[in-house]
Amino acid sequence: METQDEEATRIYRVVVNHEEQYSLWPAEQSLPNGWREAGKRGVRSECLAYIKEVWQDMRPLSLRKAMEEQPNRPSES
Repeated sequence: METQDEEATRIYRVVVNHEEQYSLWPAEQSLPNGWREAGKRGVRSECLAYIKEVWQDMRPLSLRKAMEEQPNRPSES
């Protein structure tokens, strides 16, 4: 288990998957299948701030696309 000092100085990279969902991954570890680098590395707090800035819509990409393709339905009264 890491100490608070180690956690504060550990370098992470921001990763994103095919559904445009973001996460942190330790920089020294190989990326898991299905994830790619999003272009940000730094300590945990920096990476979380970056994710908060860029990840505006938490819905998976497939759901956003499906919702865009549905015809607009009038609301039922």
